[in-house]
Amino acid sequence: MSDSERTFVMVKPDGVQRGLIGEIVSRFEDRGLKLVGGKFMQIDEELAHEHYGEHEGKPFFDGLVDFITSGPVFAMVWEGQDATRQVRRMMGETDPADSAPGTIRGDFGLDLGRNVIHGSDHADEGANEREIDLFFDDAELVDWDQIDAEWLYE
Repeated sequence: MSDSERTFVMVKPDGVQRGLIGEIVSRFEDRGLKLVGGKFMQIDEELAHEHYGEHEGKPFFDGLVDFITSGPVFAMVWEGQDATRQVRRMMGETDPADSAPGTIRGDFGLDLGRNVIHGSDHADEGANEREIDLFFDDAELVDWDQIDAEWLYE
């Protein structure tokens, strides 16, 4: 798989509280992406500040930190060809009101501040590596052979 990449995804506290972890994982698996890391965790203030650092000083920053630390999250790393773009398309637009039915946010989100899921932005060079490194040690990521890979890619 020559264009294989890894991408960071997180089910936010609202998605966890609503019992959507399994549904979201299933959607990515059904698409053919390979899960290489997963962690159910509580984000502390320090990690939240690092994760949302580019938004520090903006009026909505404190609200982001308060929300992401308000309950557990499920952090994941997915792998596949063009994985970041694939995940972003499956997630839908940041504002669920702008998301098409069939996308995660289009199906499960109603409010911009409660949009169920976070994924690294393919437009932000290095975002994947930065976010993966923030949430996972190398030892927590598993290299494995997906048995149906030959049926997913040319």
